[in-house]
This record gives sequence, C-alpha cells and structure tokens, in this order.
Amino acid sequence: MSDKVNLEFFEISQRLHALTLPGVDVVVGIARGGLLPASLIAHQLELPLHLMRLNYRDDDNKPRSSVPQLLQPLNFDPNGQRVLLVDDVSVSGATFQVARELLSGATITTLACKGQADFVLFPEVAACVNWPWSLT
Repeated sequence: MSDKVNLEFFEISQRLHALTLPGVDVVVGIARGGLLPASLIAHQLELPLHLMRLNYRDDDNKPRSSVPQLLQPLNFDPNGQRVLLVDDVSVSGATFQVARELLSGATITTLACKGQADFVLFPEVAACVNWPWSLT
C-alpha cells in the first residue's frame, strides 16, 4: 500500500484554471516532471512552450549530483522575455535556482504543482504524489 497522494488530471486542470497569473510571454517546463503541467498551462494560456532539460533527482527522488545539470542547451533566447517557469515539485528550490541563472535576462515567475514557488497548485499536499502522468 502506497502512502502517496493520488492527484487526477481533472483536479490539476481545475486548479490551473483557477489561477490568476501575471502576464507572461512564454512557458518553460522543466523536464521531466514539469513537462505535462507546463504543456497544460501553455495550452490554456495559448503561449509558446519551451523545455529546459535539467536533471537533479533520480526516480527514487535522490539527488544525482550536487546541483541540477542542464542536459541540452536552451532552444530560445530568454532575454527580455516574461517567463512562467514550471515544475511538478520544488522542495529545496535548487532546480528553480539553476533555471533562473540559465534564464538570466528574463523576468521569471515560478509555478510548482507542489512545494515552493511563486504559485503552488497544491500547497496543502506535503506527502509524495502519484502524478497522473507518472509511469511508475
């Protein structure tokens, strides 16, 4: 029996629709975990979506290195852009911090489904989550 909280797409979508976000030009999803929530938000806001392939934790949620590592270069110029930076979970803030550094020159607003960010969809959830897009 898992002690993880189950969250469904419908509930995630409802929380996204209820948000009042500041004006942004582009949505950047931190892949892997932020890929789907960023896609939903970009679709909802009718904005371009870019992925930032950062890797910090393994599938067991253990850090792979001392800081998150960029796996591929960015495919857009963030300079002057208003960016909504999205990840599924932000516990320590390390991934968002590295992402902010990589997006220097942009105005950044962060969004996490759970944890710490400018906007958090499920601030009441402290436990681990079974995300509907997770295959494990």
